[in-house]
Amino acid sequence: MSRNTLLLCLLTAVAALPGCVTREVRTVDMTPPAQAATPIEEQLLLDVGVAVFDENVPEDYDAQVEQRIQPEIRRAEANFFPYTAKNLLQSTGNWGAVRVVPVPTHAVDVLVKGRILHSTGERLEAEISVVDATGRLWFTRPYTALASKYAYDPSVPPTVDPFQGFYKNLADDMLAYQQTLTQAQILEIRRVAEMQFARDFAPDAFGDYVTDAEGLLTVRRLPAEDDPMLERVRRVRDREYLFIDTLDEYYESYQRQVYVPYQNWRKATYTEAMALAELEAQSRAQMIGGAVAMVGGVAAMVESEDPVVDVAGIVSVVGGAVTLKSALDKRAEAAMHAEALEELGTSAEAEVMPRTIELENQVVRLKGTVDEQYAELRTILRRLYFEDLDLPPPPEAADAAASKDSSSPNSAP
Repeated sequence: MSRNTLLLCLLTAVAALPGCVTREVRTVDMTPPAQAATPIEEQLLLDVGVAVFDENVPEDYDAQVEQRIQPEIRRAEANFFPYTAKNLLQSTGNWGAVRVVPVPTHAVDVLVKGRILHSTGERLEAEISVVDATGRLWFTRPYTALASKYAYDPSVPPTVDPFQGFYKNLADDMLAYQQTLTQAQILEIRRVAEMQFARDFAPDAFGDYVTDAEGLLTVRRLPAEDDPMLERVRRVRDREYLFIDTLDEYYESYQRQVYVPYQNWRKATYTEAMALAELEAQSRAQMIGGAVAMVGGVAAMVESEDPVVDVAGIVSVVGGAVTLKSALDKRAEAAMHAEALEELGTSAEAEVMPRTIELENQVVRLKGTVDEQYAELRTILRRLYFEDLDLPPPPEAADAAASKDSSSPNSAP
C-alpha cells in the first residue's frame, strides 16, 4: 500500500470516529473542611461576613439566552450560595461569628464576596474574593466544582451540597491564609474593623484613629476601654449584629423553602447539561475530522494519477461527508438539550421567584428590600448614637427620620 493510500485510510478512520469526550472523575465529596490543629483563642477569632453574591446576569436578553442564564434562578443562587458557604465556615470552628450580609459592612473583620460565573446542576463556577478590614486582599480566585449524579440521590443528606467541594476548598483556602497571619496582624484586623465602624458613625470623634499606611489601614491610636463614646459605638454595633442575625433567620428560612424546587432543577439540568456537553464535543470533533477527510481526499485525487489513490480519495470524501452530516445531527440534538435546559429553568424560576421576593422584602419594623432596610438601619443607628450624646443628629439621619415620620399613617396630613 502506498504512502498516500495509507494516509487516506487514516483520514477516513479519523473521520469515522465519534467525538472524544474527556471523562472527569466525579464523586460525592462528604469530607469535612480542615480545622485548625489547636483551638483558636477567642480574641483571635475573626468575624466573617459573606456578602450576597453578584448574580452576573447580562442585561441583554440575547446574551442571557446564549449563556443559558435564567435571571430568577441566578437571583435565587445569589442568596443560596452565601448561606451555604456561611454554614460550612461556621461548622469549622476556625472563625468567630459568620454571617450573611446583604451588602459589604465594617461590622465584620473579614468579608467574602462572590461573583457567579456558571451554574447548572452539573457544574458550579464562581470568582471569590476575600478581604479583611485593613484592606488586605487575601485572595481572588475562581472556584469550580463538578457534581456527581450520586449527589442527587435521596440518601445524600440535605446538609451535603452537590458542590460541597466548592465550599470546602474555599474554607480550606481561608484557613490556610489565616494561618499565615501573625497574632499581631489578627489583632490589628479586629481593631481596625472596630475603629472603621466607629468612624462610620462618628467621623468627628474617630476620624483620625485609623490611617492608611502603604495601602493598608492601621490603627494610629485607640480610645480607652472605658471610653463612653466607644461604649456607645459598641452598643450600636450590637444592634447591627442583632439586625443581621434576624436577617440570617430569613436566609435560613429561604434556604429551606427553595431547597426542593432548586434541587430538582439542579438534578434535572445535570442530565441535560452532561448530554449537551458530550454532544457538543462529539459534534466539534466530527466536524473537524470530516472536513480534514474531505480536503485530504480531494487533494490526493488532484495530485495523483494512481487509480487506487483516486478510489481511496473518493472513499475519504464520502466518509468525510457522512461524518459532517453526523456532526450536524448531533448539533441539532444538542440544541434540543439546550432548549430543555431553558424550559427547566423557566419552570424552576416560577417556583423560586416568589420565595426570593419574599426574602428581599422581609419587614423587620423597616420598609423596603433587604438592601434598603440595611441602609435605613444604618441611618437610624447613627441617629440613635447622636441622641444618646444629646447632640443633634447629622443632616442625613435627621432627613431620613423626618421622611419616615411624614410617611407614617399616624402623621398629620
